[in-house]
Amino acid sequence: MQSPGVPRIRVKNGIPNPIDVHVGARMRARRTVLGLSQEKLGEALGLTFQQIQKYERGTNRIGASRLYDLSHVLGVSISYFFDEMADAAGENAVPRLNGADRFPAGGGVRDPLAKRETLELVRAYYKVRDPAIRKRLFELARSLSPTESPDP
Repeated sequence: MQSPGVPRIRVKNGIPNPIDVHVGARMRARRTVLGLSQEKLGEALGLTFQQIQKYERGTNRIGASRLYDLSHVLGVSISYFFDEMADAAGENAVPRLNGADRFPAGGGVRDPLAKRETLELVRAYYKVRDPAIRKRLFELARSLSPTESPDP
């Protein structure tokens, strides 16, 4: 039973906290860029791949000591997991503390860095050994983008 005044880990209907979802997505992105499977990451941390899956989905929260271990295994600072967190994720977590019924269902805009396609593209890009070719690939992608124009 939950103690009075202690915030719930989840809101009604089992929807994960958006901050936990964001941290899990950042974990997945870094793991994928490094080419680590969930199983290999789990082995490095002494966990099962199922636990890694739960962390990546935001189903289970990542404790401070585990986040510290993750940052070392993945070669990033702890702040990496919170970088680019949409303001909405933090704002949506505050009403959860005061009443789960006010928490909006659904989540919000999905981070394009969390998409498998993006992660695979980044991995393929960094596998190109020739810096000149990598630069041309980058310039090609920028030239095809309707929202970005190449620098003069």
